[in-house]
Amino acid sequence: MASTTADRPTGTAAPEAPGTSARAATARQTQAREALRRLMRVRLTFRGIVLLCAGAVLGAIGLVLGLPDVVGLGAAAALAVGIAWAAMGLQRLDSGRGALSVVRQISPNPVVRGQAADARLVVAARSRTGAAYERLARLRLSEQAAHELAGPSGIRAQVSAHPDRVSVRYSLKPVRRGRWALGPLLTTRTDVFGLVRTTQPLGDATTVAVWPKTVDLRARTRVLGDVERAATGARLASTDDSVLRDYIAGDDPRRVHWAGSARQGRLMVRADESAGVRPVTVLLDRSVLPPPVESRSGPWPTQRTVQSLEDGEWAVELAASVAVSFLGAGHPARLVPTSVVAHGVGSRFTTGTHTGRPAILDVTVDLHGHRNAGEAERAMAATVRALRVERNQGEITVALLGPLAPAVRHDLASLAAEGTCWALVVLPRDVGFRHDADDTVNALRTAGWRVAACEPGTPPDRAWALLQERAR
Repeated sequence: MASTTADRPTGTAAPEAPGTSARAATARQTQAREALRRLMRVRLTFRGIVLLCAGAVLGAIGLVLGLPDVVGLGAAAALAVGIAWAAMGLQRLDSGRGALSVVRQISPNPVVRGQAADARLVVAARSRTGAAYERLARLRLSEQAAHELAGPSGIRAQVSAHPDRVSVRYSLKPVRRGRWALGPLLTTRTDVFGLVRTTQPLGDATTVAVWPKTVDLRARTRVLGDVERAATGARLASTDDSVLRDYIAGDDPRRVHWAGSARQGRLMVRADESAGVRPVTVLLDRSVLPPPVESRSGPWPTQRTVQSLEDGEWAVELAASVAVSFLGAGHPARLVPTSVVAHGVGSRFTTGTHTGRPAILDVTVDLHGHRNAGEAERAMAATVRALRVERNQGEITVALLGPLAPAVRHDLASLAAEGTCWALVVLPRDVGFRHDADDTVNALRTAGWRVAACEPGTPPDRAWALLQERAR
């Protein structure tokens, strides 16, 4: 068989893809900046300062007295400090023969605001080498955590050191809903002779989602039962028409599903899908939340800002409590915050406590208020239009609202003509601005809504009781 080697051109390099040289140059520049940054983190220890000063003094004396050996001794001392400084600055803990890895685990994840979560951090050698063990032996660890995760008491860790790994256990108790950074891990180490010390990050940061705290509300009430029977009619359902849910105090013992209870290890009851179990939409007006924080820099937050943040967290927790309580009572439920694009309205109703509750609470993690009043009005109008299009037969709407503009009140009030609508109107803290809230309450009641007004910060069970009293 003839060879085709002679047909190939020789002495020519393969053409590079467009942009390859630019990407390579950018990568080299990034590596150079990182190396310079690591060198700038290196600090002399007391021993290094003494040795460097001693070397300078010996060098000066040797030069004055003309003693080359003394000059060499002083230069050697200074050179030892310089080599240690360069070696510690250029070394990376996650590469080379002594590479280390970081694994961080949080349980439970996501975390509920105000409840403790256990965190475990393991720094281990990637390979069983002497360089890795030597790095671990001289390593001091410091975990970084957002203040919203650590809480006012900070982090108190328990450290367990082994030849091939270092384990750290600590507890988190988040004080704010949201997504907060945990890490990267800060490491402090010294060289073999203790001349220099450096601090370097190790591993990546972990984003921890914090759910709002929820309160179990009595969603299955006599008032709601009367409303459902009037809308759907009462009839007995067969076993094929039922789904299982957790037992709630007040349920008929005859509806306990013993086989399902034995499998789940807790009491389960039958919830009829076709007889009286109607989907529930919880509408959250984001105008009751504070606007997004653009940056952490700036003046210290005022008391009014802190109060606004607390009122916003209260509103999210109340809306989430209503949604998960209806879900626990056997109703398909969803939480819909107002949005200009109304992207959340099309979300499917969730069912089942174990799968539906996380889906509802995940919606609340990144919620914040609108940037201005105009955006809030457009968001409410867009969300109401989407709700009207997506509305299911017999759907129940429970809204948590702030004071609304006249045009928005009219759009929202029209939902009552297509189903059962309840609303909690949050009163402004400034008494001078409460006339809009009163007009909102009156407009919705006139349209057939069941409406109650409450002060911000009212306990969720008390606010829910106010709405039930209005429904009677």
